[in-house]
Amino acid sequence: MTPARHAEAAAPEPCLVAGCGEPSVRHLSLAEARRAFPDLPEEGRRAPLCRAHYKAWKKSTKEARALDRLGR
Repeated sequence: MTPARHAEAAAPEPCLVAGCGEPSVRHLSLAEARRAFPDLPEEGRRAPLCRAHYKAWKKSTKEARALDRLGR
């Protein structure tokens, strides 16, 4: 691991959901994250989510993601 990448791994970004501030464990596209959290900021391409908000995203989009998989 290069020194620059090691520094990134040591200090994860905070969760993008307003009022959370927990360290992120997953990054989704902003469009995907908006399916569960419509009031996310407009800027950026990726949405870092903490463990709890990633789990909430999975739960709220479970049916839609299953239907997407069947349609392809």
